[in-house]
Amino acid sequence: MSPLTVKINDVFDEPACEKNRSKDAKARQKGCSKPLTPGAAAGGCAFDGAKIVLQPITDVAHLIHAPLACEGNSWDNRGAASSGPTLWRTSFTTDLTELDVVMGQGERKLFRAIREIKEQYAPPAIFVYSTCVTALIGDDIEAVCKRAAEKFGLPVVPVNTPGFVGSKNLGNKLAGEALLDHVIGTVEPDNIGPYDINILGEFNLSGEFWLVKPLLDRLGIRVRACIPGDARYLDVASAHRARAAMMVCSTALINLARKMEERWDIPFFEGSFYGITDTSEALRQIAKLLVKKGADSEILARTEALIEIEEAIAWKKLEAYRPRLEGKRVLLNTGGVKSWSVVHALMEIGIEIVGTSVKKSTVEDKERIKQIFKDENHMFESMSARELYDMLSEGNADIMLSGGRTQFIALKAKTPWLDINQERHHPYAGYDGMVELVRQIDLAIHNPIWRQVREPAPWEYQPVEEEELPGTQSGPETLHDFERASLQQPTVSASVEVSR
Repeated sequence: MSPLTVKINDVFDEPACEKNRSKDAKARQKGCSKPLTPGAAAGGCAFDGAKIVLQPITDVAHLIHAPLACEGNSWDNRGAASSGPTLWRTSFTTDLTELDVVMGQGERKLFRAIREIKEQYAPPAIFVYSTCVTALIGDDIEAVCKRAAEKFGLPVVPVNTPGFVGSKNLGNKLAGEALLDHVIGTVEPDNIGPYDINILGEFNLSGEFWLVKPLLDRLGIRVRACIPGDARYLDVASAHRARAAMMVCSTALINLARKMEERWDIPFFEGSFYGITDTSEALRQIAKLLVKKGADSEILARTEALIEIEEAIAWKKLEAYRPRLEGKRVLLNTGGVKSWSVVHALMEIGIEIVGTSVKKSTVEDKERIKQIFKDENHMFESMSARELYDMLSEGNADIMLSGGRTQFIALKAKTPWLDINQERHHPYAGYDGMVELVRQIDLAIHNPIWRQVREPAPWEYQPVEEEELPGTQSGPETLHDFERASLQQPTVSASVEVSR
């Protein structure tokens, strides 16, 4: 059995996942993802999932060992933002050709690419990604990375996630395994403190984490590593010295959180920074975990004082939107942590949720939704494009919140739409992020364009038949008819007028 197969089986047998624990041993080995259809657009492969998790480590060079097409569009991957280094936005690929494959030059070309990156960019580390082609021809990227690390004196991390091994979610977890095997724990920090935490599964989309970090700074809590959002290699390598951790997206990195707790005794909890109540609860949980790990208990009182101040400010800002949004109906077509955290956030200001997708949600996510709604009627596993269109065109929702792939369904149904997935341009986390989310919903719903597009087109108007007065002739119905009638009138020449 190959090392990759062993790793995949280990990821599928995840003891921290209740859904996995409820299966028998044979079913557990099949994992949670449906098999991909060859040649179909299945929402991302394992390579794509690994790159999504690792690329936001901003000062690292990400080298794709593959033909050129596998790298694709790497610029601004999923909207993650950086407060400093921009090397992660540069596209590095070995650009294998048919001749390289036939002549067996893949490993040599990879080694030369690593050397070139080291000489020209001098990054603190290089991540090398295997892909379908290089895995099928048998290139041993782990051996090449090990040799390059010894030769050039910098970490060269193999990320063995060829696309054919499974889904994007599997790639997320395998990326976490790569960090555990080759990065985390390799650097010992010299500034360990009692208030150090890790944030796992936070991608800093549109700079969202920058709305939360100032809150932690005011409490004296240091984020040793945010994995992967706006991360630095040395921060990730020393993440094993944190005292506690918060898991934002368990669907992607639950295996990383569990194994860090087992190896380095870093307790974690799953929380959300979406919505006022959830943000406050996340801050409380962080403070409680730190106190259990030896921090001064006075941080609990400081946390409550901060929450009281920030909640008052946020609610005051939101009151201006309540009369305009209360009773409005929202359809959520998303998954994961947003399937429950955004629901709770919107219900806080009086918005009605007519349904939320749970296709990409864990068992724990679904349980939270049940607790919020008190029933399962608002949950749908998956909804076809036709069903979404029918629901929106019939006016069952005032706005749909989803990712970019379903925006055209809402637009075709002449319904407001707002992007809350990775392509969005506005941050929605924390107290200020909640105010921004409500502001964007208000702008979308009350945009005057919707009133205009719902009106009949000019050619759909039926002419109004007016009752003719005695002795009069009805005039033209439209401007075009008037012009046509004037052109058809006989022209009276001057000579005729004189003779008369």
